[in-house]
Amino acid sequence: MKSLRILALAGLASTMALFTSCSTTTGGGGLAAYHAYDRPTKLPKNPSAVKVKVSLSKQMAYVMEGNDPLLVMPVSVGAPGTSTPSGSFTIYNKEQFHRASSHGYAYSGNQVKQTFLAKKPAGWSFKGTPMPYWCEFKANYGFHTGWLKHHPCTHGCVRMHENLAPKFFRLVKVGTPVNISYSQPEDSTLGNISLPPDSGPLPDYAGSMYTGDGYFSQHKKPVYN
Repeated sequence: MKSLRILALAGLASTMALFTSCSTTTGGGGLAAYHAYDRPTKLPKNPSAVKVKVSLSKQMAYVMEGNDPLLVMPVSVGAPGTSTPSGSFTIYNKEQFHRASSHGYAYSGNQVKQTFLAKKPAGWSFKGTPMPYWCEFKANYGFHTGWLKHHPCTHGCVRMHENLAPKFFRLVKVGTPVNISYSQPEDSTLGNISLPPDSGPLPDYAGSMYTGDGYFSQHKKPVYN
């Protein structure tokens, strides 16, 4: 998610830098073009043969069935100092309506404040940061919907475009292998795809999108080849 513009508090940036896996970002480009972005996707013939490869240098994810690409998509990975872990993993937890437990949004009336649960103002309600289509591959690290930027910007999680996250969620299952490395062989053969606008200068959603259920519905209905 992106930091709420209504809460440009002086200490917010340093506070959010402490989040261990994910952070909010600001966006850039045309919002309509960003919302329209999509990638062709095929369903697997054998779901047990699906594997995921992530290229940190290319910021690209490849969902493969053998040598057949099912989905090639841009992602956002961890920024320097909060890098996405490298190595071989398996997806062991999937949750479509996942929320963070330690950080999110405190709210009281029309006021919304991005904060840690431990720093929630007294008397305010709290909702964890929404992370739709969560696919966890290491404790506190997962794939999930989030704003994409053209350079590493997360606190370790792998963010997916809102129209691609439901497709990824459908393609993988608990037990799907995930390899994350600096580069992947597919970078040169599959990785040169068009990208959505950088989310840098895009306007953020209203705070109610994050404290309510709106952000969990901010996805196009998937269509498969």
